[in-house]
Amino acid sequence: MSLPLADRVIQLAYDPGISPKGGGLPGPAVLKNVVNSINMFGIIAVVGALAVSLGVWAWGHHTGGHQAEANGKKGAVVAAGAALGLGAANGIVAFFSSLGSQVH
Repeated sequence: MSLPLADRVIQLAYDPGISPKGGGLPGPAVLKNVVNSINMFGIIAVVGALAVSLGVWAWGHHTGGHQAEANGKKGAVVAAGAALGLGAANGIVAFFSSLGSQVH
């Protein structure tokens, strides 16, 4: 037997009472250090990728290799986007987390 629409809406609006809270499990400090280290290695890798991409771009431009020049440009744009994402990751997560906590 199916429920009336009003009862289904009430079931969808049920608040389970769960919210993020620190101190429940051991190890958040270690996990933060691990994530910070991963972010640092990512940024270092992006610096290397950007340097290689810019070198390929310059080499392709000066030798007339249009394919290499195009690939160097794409690599530079991707590396710049990755740097933007890595640098803004904490702010993006904080923004959407606070936005999500306002939904009632």
